[in-house]
Amino acid sequence: MQLLLQQIIVLFLALISYEHEAIADWELPYTSFLFPVNKHTDAAQPVYSITIMTPYVNNTFQNPKFLIDIDAPFTWHDCLLLWNRYGENICPSNKLCTSPVSCEEYQCTDVRTTYSYHAPSCPAVTNSYTLPGWGLCTCPVNVINPVTGICSHAELNFDTFEANTSDGRNPFPFYQDIIVNAACAPSTSFESFPVNVTGVMAFSTSPYALPASFFQSELKTSLALCLPSNSSSPGILFFGSGPFYLLPHSDVDVRSLLSYTPLLKHPDSFGYFLGVDDIIIRGRSLNISGNMTTKLSTTEPYTTLRTDIYDRMVRRFSKVTKRMPLTSPVAPFGLCFRTLKNETGDRLKVPEIDLSLRNGKNWTISTANSMKRITNDVACLAFVDGGVRSEHGIVIGTFQLEDNFVLLDLQNSTIGFSSSLLTKETSCANFNFTNS
Repeated sequence: MQLLLQQIIVLFLALISYEHEAIADWELPYTSFLFPVNKHTDAAQPVYSITIMTPYVNNTFQNPKFLIDIDAPFTWHDCLLLWNRYGENICPSNKLCTSPVSCEEYQCTDVRTTYSYHAPSCPAVTNSYTLPGWGLCTCPVNVINPVTGICSHAELNFDTFEANTSDGRNPFPFYQDIIVNAACAPSTSFESFPVNVTGVMAFSTSPYALPASFFQSELKTSLALCLPSNSSSPGILFFGSGPFYLLPHSDVDVRSLLSYTPLLKHPDSFGYFLGVDDIIIRGRSLNISGNMTTKLSTTEPYTTLRTDIYDRMVRRFSKVTKRMPLTSPVAPFGLCFRTLKNETGDRLKVPEIDLSLRNGKNWTISTANSMKRITNDVACLAFVDGGVRSEHGIVIGTFQLEDNFVLLDLQNSTIGFSSSLLTKETSCANFNFTNS
């Protein structure tokens, strides 16, 4: 009997060992999650959104568009809270319904005190609001509209989305659940948004942003963003380890085109920062102060510079383009040129602008990302005066990010950048969204 028991134990241990080896050898069939990125020009400023799928609700899958915000502490969107979605309170057919977070749950206190929006204009939050059903108080939180800057209330919830999977070359026909704490806001909160954009998707470093939800998966934590330069074809956002491919170079991993610099943190911010020591225009330094911060933004349409830096850039740029005829500035720009009608933005004879980074690398801003075509015969230097008291010396805006592949490696705290993909005969609109 004792011998039989020993044999059973040995067999059991062998089975456990085999199972562990099988798990260790098993690999995910996909390397990243992917989202199409859309450019919108029908709002007060150009904005960019992802398309994401909701769970099976009201007999259909929904595919809403969410504005991309890499600084937001959490996601919020047009939805409705119900304590019991399967009881008497049926979800309306035209609404996405989710379960509320009670004011007594730890997520409520955590978001309000540490991971929330903060602005002097934000109203005070209370626990006085209840919903029909269980009668428990909900959790109002502040949200700030990135288009208007207006602060208002939303209600914290338990939410689920579906992420498309990919091998970096094509999308796969299956999805992965993403479980997050988001917030529901009334439809009126999105009246200033582009048509069909009904939410804000947080891609910041906050533990309540979408990347933190991906940490639950086996994928490496890298966020890759490639904003399209026009609204006719989508760009791409990846989350995962890579590889990443863009046509027509179907055999070239975009990561091989990137230069890297350390990703920095900044107190009281969930955004992404890098060290810029100087700005170089045609070999000449602007001699800017190294004691400043440089931030990436997906909600600022153009790169903003603190006034002292902006003035130096305009003076230097004016000097090296003195043969180009000037014209009256067009807001929000301060330096504009008269151009020939057959000149496109990337054919203007202006110098490239180099951001000199702290590890000796240069992020080159090409003409396509530095000159904004206003009319057929007017183009402007696409940088904006951020004011003398700007919190950050430089905020890199979306116009400068278009057709640049940016890889935020959250695991190794580095940022990879390609500079303009147009110089490499591809663009952000060249991902193959078909299944083959």
